[in-house]
Amino acid sequence: MKAKKILPYCIAIAIFIIASLIYFYPVLKGQKIAQSDITQFQGMVKEINDFRADKNTEPYWTGASFSGMPAYQISAYYPNDFVRVLDKALRFLPRPADYTFLYFLSFFILMLALKVKWRLAILGALSFGFSTYLIIIFIPGHNAKAHAIAYMPLVLAGVLWVFQKKYVLGFFVTGVAMALEIYANHIQMTYYLGFCLLILGIVEFINATKEKKLLVFLKQSAVIVAAVILGIGANSSRLMAMKEYTDFSTRGKSELTINVDGTEKIATKGLDKEYITQFSYAKLETFNLFIPRFMGGGTVEELNKSSNFYKLIEAKAGKKVADDYSKQVLTYWGDQPIVEAPAYIGAVLFFLFFLGIFLVKGRLKQWLVAATVFSILLSWGRNFEGLTNFFIDYIPLYNKFRAVSSIQVIAELCVPILGILALKEFFSTNVAVKKKRKSLEKAAFVFGGLIVLGFLLAHSFSTFQGLRDTNYRDFPGLVDAVIADRKAMLLSDTLRSLALVLVAAITLRFYLFNRLKQKYAITILAVFILLDLIPINKRYVNATDFKASRKVEKPFKASKADNLILQDKSHFRVVNFTTDPMQDGATSYFHQSIGGYHAAKMGRYQELFDYQIAANNLETLDMLNTKYFIIADDNNELQAQQNPDANGNAWFVEQINLVNSANEEMKALDSLNTKTTAVLDKSKLSENSNFIFEKDSTATIKLTKYNVTELIYQSKSTKEQFAVFSEIYYKDGWNAYVDGKLTPHFRVNYVLRGMKIPAGDHKITFKFEPKVIQQGGLISLFSYIILILVSSVAFVYSKKKKKKIA
Repeated sequence: MKAKKILPYCIAIAIFIIASLIYFYPVLKGQKIAQSDITQFQGMVKEINDFRADKNTEPYWTGASFSGMPAYQISAYYPNDFVRVLDKALRFLPRPADYTFLYFLSFFILMLALKVKWRLAILGALSFGFSTYLIIIFIPGHNAKAHAIAYMPLVLAGVLWVFQKKYVLGFFVTGVAMALEIYANHIQMTYYLGFCLLILGIVEFINATKEKKLLVFLKQSAVIVAAVILGIGANSSRLMAMKEYTDFSTRGKSELTINVDGTEKIATKGLDKEYITQFSYAKLETFNLFIPRFMGGGTVEELNKSSNFYKLIEAKAGKKVADDYSKQVLTYWGDQPIVEAPAYIGAVLFFLFFLGIFLVKGRLKQWLVAATVFSILLSWGRNFEGLTNFFIDYIPLYNKFRAVSSIQVIAELCVPILGILALKEFFSTNVAVKKKRKSLEKAAFVFGGLIVLGFLLAHSFSTFQGLRDTNYRDFPGLVDAVIADRKAMLLSDTLRSLALVLVAAITLRFYLFNRLKQKYAITILAVFILLDLIPINKRYVNATDFKASRKVEKPFKASKADNLILQDKSHFRVVNFTTDPMQDGATSYFHQSIGGYHAAKMGRYQELFDYQIAANNLETLDMLNTKYFIIADDNNELQAQQNPDANGNAWFVEQINLVNSANEEMKALDSLNTKTTAVLDKSKLSENSNFIFEKDSTATIKLTKYNVTELIYQSKSTKEQFAVFSEIYYKDGWNAYVDGKLTPHFRVNYVLRGMKIPAGDHKITFKFEPKVIQQGGLISLFSYIILILVSSVAFVYSKKKKKKIA
């Protein structure tokens, strides 16, 4: 009997494993997906990995990127991080099949929490997991985003179990799921999940008030909040380190009140509004959620030989040129800077969502519809300025995240939930046939009409012109040919979506009049949902995106310039001017780079680059100990050019230039001789700080040991001196010791370290000793203990209570 109960779940897991591996079948041959962000990440993380392997401990700092920064947001393992073990066990498949499996499994558990039978639960899981957006985010390497999205349904499952008064199960699942969600380390996605939960809570509160069950709701809320807090607490080291660093990152508040050109700058506590809303969905673009190439698909698409573009190129330049050019045609005509692919949820699923609107009753529908509409409205960003500005200005943390279109992940989650709940009701014998028929007809006509409306609106109010059409201006008639192809795409995919809706509606109607058994109706719907989603996904993510594992694991090959620089065994930095240094993780793979690749680099360092390095202030490069420049010669070959003026690892200055603000400190760098003078913001100093000292022309200071988290210098002087160290200042972690005694050090030259060095021979040691790691580790341990202890006690108590009642 137990085997029969377990069998459906075993079948489900087997299906999820097979589906994940079949879609990403190159992983079975040992190949790996090539992801641009992950390639850059491998450059950023190499020093950390090398240190980890050599020392068998965590550095929590890297000197290989941006002249040095905390490793919290790059790669870090934390103490008492037991959730990492659980996550690793769940992600046993090769990447990215592991994340896809998590999509399926997590959504399947959510369906079970909603009391959906296993066959429909499997259908829902496949529908969610194969949503185009969830697949295409693997191409740029947004693994953390996929990871966080995958655990969202599991969190919802736990919360819903609590609202169903399954307190022990709900408490435990919510706590564990939230721990996994936070561990995924994509706070933006978790933040959006918070909105989804908040809307659910509001709906539950309103209904509890109406039904006079407010005390029950408060009890449920307390259980959920407690579980969420423990799940968050289990990640204390990670979150505390992240919070600490955020204030110093580009997400934090800048002290500068002037722009690069000297004009007044409006102070902000988060990201710039224009930057936040750069990726905003146009209102009309929302139609591509159920008409895939409504706006031309991705930024570039491959067009076939029957396209207007191909025919024109072939007629003017021949077949070979047409073959080449038609592989990447600028078909997207929306206003986002770049689009990997449309965020297509599926025509069949959206039809079922509309069926749910008319058929499903109660709180769940209210929540799912409200959350979907909410996410779509906010995804419009600058195209719905009033609402967006309100959230940026008044909603906590909203201004910390960019790419507002990403909030559509809530719709990606809610649409399939309501769609499967609609099928659950449709196949239920407790719902009248008449109601089912009317709901089916309404859904078909309303949603079908919406598809047609989108087509008509596009033709009535759009020119079908794209942001990059100027690329085709030099080829007469080519822009018109592309526009004609965009219109053809729209027509083709509109008809496709209508056809899919028709098939789904007919299938359900056949079931309704007993011409089709339920299991066959589910099978047909499953087939057409997969036929709807997978071919669209395959346009953007397929076998061509995979490479031999060695090429993915070791993506960078040292150039002649790299090899020449590597012969120098001293400690220095390199800048690669053949690319944008602030978007360059490759150089960090081989060298200590002044650049790097990370969305949340240190804010002051970004400002130093924008205000000084970008303005060709070579003194700034000198003070960063930039010993080599990588440049390209006339043949585009990389060359290593040595900078003879690099300041070195540390040096004594002759004088301190005290200023009153960050603005003055930055301006002082415009003409500062960094070898003789250091600039220091006195507003950050205590009143009794004294920086008057005599020059000692015989004084020396040199680096004797570099070990990522420990730097040792030897100094010699006859008088007290002030030393500048070519290392990034980060007060919450780096400690300075003179002959083993903790000694204060200061931020100088906007980003570097400086300190007074007493007369005589001394050993100066800098150690990275972040207190936040150990403090967070203890909180994490206690959180795990409380979560398990409370769940165990509650479980035993509930069992005893049931026995007494029996």
